[in-house]
Amino acid sequence: MSRSEKSAAVIVAALQRRTKREEVRFDMTIQQAMHQMPGKPGRDAIAEGEAPRKASSDEAGCPRHDSTPTGSGLLQAALTRDNLQLAFKQVRANKGAAGVDGLGIAETAEHLKTAWPGIRAQLLAGTYRPDPVRRVLIPKPGGGERKLGIPTVTDRLIQQALLQVLQPLLDPDFSNHSYGFRPERSAHQAVLAAQQYIHSGRQIVVDVDLEQFFDCVEHDVLIARLGRKVKDRDVLRLIRAYLNSGALIEGMVMTSTRGTPQGGPLSPLLANVVLDEVDKELERRGHCFVRYADDANVYVRSPKAGQRVMALLRRLYGRLGLRVNESKSAVASAFGRKFLGFSFWQSPKGEVKRRVALKALQVFKHRIRGLTPRSGGRSLPQVVENLRPYLLGWKAYFGLSQAPGLWKSLDGWIRRRLRAIQLKQWKTGKTTYRELRKLGANSDLAAAIASDSHRIWHNSAGLIHSVLTVAWFDRLGLPRLY
Repeated sequence: MSRSEKSAAVIVAALQRRTKREEVRFDMTIQQAMHQMPGKPGRDAIAEGEAPRKASSDEAGCPRHDSTPTGSGLLQAALTRDNLQLAFKQVRANKGAAGVDGLGIAETAEHLKTAWPGIRAQLLAGTYRPDPVRRVLIPKPGGGERKLGIPTVTDRLIQQALLQVLQPLLDPDFSNHSYGFRPERSAHQAVLAAQQYIHSGRQIVVDVDLEQFFDCVEHDVLIARLGRKVKDRDVLRLIRAYLNSGALIEGMVMTSTRGTPQGGPLSPLLANVVLDEVDKELERRGHCFVRYADDANVYVRSPKAGQRVMALLRRLYGRLGLRVNESKSAVASAFGRKFLGFSFWQSPKGEVKRRVALKALQVFKHRIRGLTPRSGGRSLPQVVENLRPYLLGWKAYFGLSQAPGLWKSLDGWIRRRLRAIQLKQWKTGKTTYRELRKLGANSDLAAAIASDSHRIWHNSAGLIHSVLTVAWFDRLGLPRLY
């Protein structure tokens, strides 16, 4: 799976979870823990240090961003009762597995009823030591494994609390060309910006893939960049402690001077802190580019200009201790590359349009096949129920595609697979005839289908359409893509 499809898969998965998520009720046990804390010191520090959001500039002429350092007291602001309650609500909504301590969300809430005052005192004294993350390897559809680092729920709570005070201060100063993991910004906006650049005549893309970005970020570089804005030494010390906490691998804690593990709430913000330096240099030079996390595309008018930009990016990323993955990076036609699961095509009228990238479509079909096996013992309503969150999430993300014909064909293909499941479950011609008659088919139609019941895939595209209709699947709860 390419870098673009990885990003798209993450986004689609989040949308699928959202369709199933119920409204989160706040756990009273954590509220009880918060009431053991003293007042709410440092609340005004956020308002005083908050940088104003700047107006968007023209994409071809990038603005200069003035640095507005944050004041002290940020850690105290992060540890106020209200901020921690909001942080816990977010951690609970995100769900997630237990860390190295084995405590889930409910168990952690109970634990914090008595443990939180001591943890808070350690945080304020600078003596708190985070637990190492639990290393989890997630198989990639295209081969290989992705490393995730799962913090304990307590550490996720603390990181989320830090995020809530740091993001309003840091985010307004980030580049307008950066879209990943930022408030009021999305992958769809990034894709639309890329489309606009291509439509403007910049049809050569400098597509840069960073080699193991989250594993290669140098801690000293990150803290130095963060320290330009954040002047609270307690916050910087705590973030460094998280970076140095290491990972538990086969019973041993492995530490490194590099890497910000994927899996913690702070990781996306810290990634933007590091990569914003490159964004600002590209802005200063007037380049048209789009970045979503570590996915970056620069759009130019000629291959020669693209090669110059590629050389520039190698130097800029090199200063940060990052390497360009030469095997996955390229200067090429924008119509031949993928970005966040989408590709672009040009209509006969010269319009630049969006479509689902081929690899993303292959992943979708592979997943649908896995959810709709003809054998498995599940009833058709159960199969549809399992399909719903995936289809709704996929539609919510890839609905940005400008290819209605694709949606129609996918709808028909999915319904055909479901008809095949139903025919398989009916097994014999006699049962098929009886069930079709129950569904309203006349005797001749039911007999015609039942007489060839062993040819399941063939029959699923034939006369049975007039019985297991689109409206019938609608009543079953199957979402339509088109």
